Amino acid sequence: QVQLVESGGGLVQPGGSLRLSCAASIRIFSAYAMAWYRQAPGKQRELVAQVTSAGTTHYVDSVKGRFTISRDNAKNTVSLQMNSLKPEDTAVYFCNARQSTTIVYWGQGTQVTVSS
Repeated sequence: QVQLVESGGGLVQPGGSLRLSCAASIRIFSAYAMAWYRQAPGKQRELVAQVTSAGTTHYVDSVKGRFTISRDNAKNTVSLQMNSLKPEDTAVYFCNARQSTTIVYWGQGTQVTVSS
């Protein structure tokens, strides 16, 4: 059974940093594209950052230059380093693993709150 377990969320002041981690119990982790999504209250879930199986990264424009996604295939983990956090980054952040359009897994989510 595949499990994605996120950690690292919390409360941080504007301008601060957080690092989210996702531990995946996936047999062939390296074959999956890994991503972080977020969902703010009253808004649709949006893709924040993705790293493909080949290591190519993609970011939504609003986090470019502030967030960095990385993966460690030896440890079956994906991380999201978030710097210069803004109140509008407040959301529940979800880890996502995708092998194809039909093989997709989600974590439970971790709350990130940016507030003074």
